[in-house]
Amino acid sequence: MLQGHFNIETALPIEAGESPDVLFDLGLLFASGRGAPVDLIAAHKWFNLAALRGRADAIELRREVAEQMSADEIAAAQREARAWITSH
Repeated sequence: MLQGHFNIETALPIEAGESPDVLFDLGLLFASGRGAPVDLIAAHKWFNLAALRGRADAIELRREVAEQMSADEIAAAQREARAWITSH
């Protein structure tokens, strides 16, 4: 689990080959609101990307986050994940 604080304003972009563990930790960051405001769209996006990179446990957390989101929010998270994949 991610410990400490993460400054979103000064964070460096994640490179395309980044570890699924880093993507998963970003999902935890945005889902928990630790060090950043809770952002379910961002959490869903990062869990989705972590799952695509092989983190099986990200699938369940993505599902839990999705249960708290509207269909429009889930669609936005999926668009953001596709855009991230395309740009990396």
